[in-house]
Amino acid sequence: MILPVVAYGHPVLRKVCDEITAEYPGLEKLLTDMWETLYNSNGVGLAAPQINKPIRLFIVDTEQIVADFEDEDRLEYPNEVPIKQIFINAQIIEESGDLWPYNEGCLSIPKVREDIHRHAKVHLRYMDENFVEHEGHFHGITARVIQHEYDHIEGKLFIDYISGLKKRLIKKKLDDISAGKVRVDYRMIFPK
Repeated sequence: MILPVVAYGHPVLRKVCDEITAEYPGLEKLLTDMWETLYNSNGVGLAAPQINKPIRLFIVDTEQIVADFEDEDRLEYPNEVPIKQIFINAQIIEESGDLWPYNEGCLSIPKVREDIHRHAKVHLRYMDENFVEHEGHFHGITARVIQHEYDHIEGKLFIDYISGLKKRLIKKKLDDISAGKVRVDYRMIFPK
């Protein structure tokens, strides 16, 4: 089932999320619904708070991004390894490498894109859908998407990284999103 995406301004997007256990009710269906929602909205990552669940869960699929790389992207990110993965109860161990800019967007903040500087590498501990613990090292675009989705479970948004001046310049767009004055090709929940 395709779930509605929570829009900017909803309080769940600012909540530090709770860990879950294997007994979390309906987890398998939730994961199936999250994948369906992600693909329906043409996203590359989706965190549980974006579908109104304040839990430490996110999914990432960078396979299409890497498949769509132009020749210059392949030169810039020659070792990019795409993933399609579930992250439960993730904890970042270390962010490293140079900070580099990339034009990010977010399903919860549609039609707003900004250059965000993030570390080139991320090392994190997480559980998979079977609650088997893993540690992973990710880099490039994949690390960026993971850091973006991880921010969601920590109550942060990508716009938190932009300057005060840029925030003032996009304030009207953010207000319109909160008020439901935005058109997208996927269902959304707007703050009341």
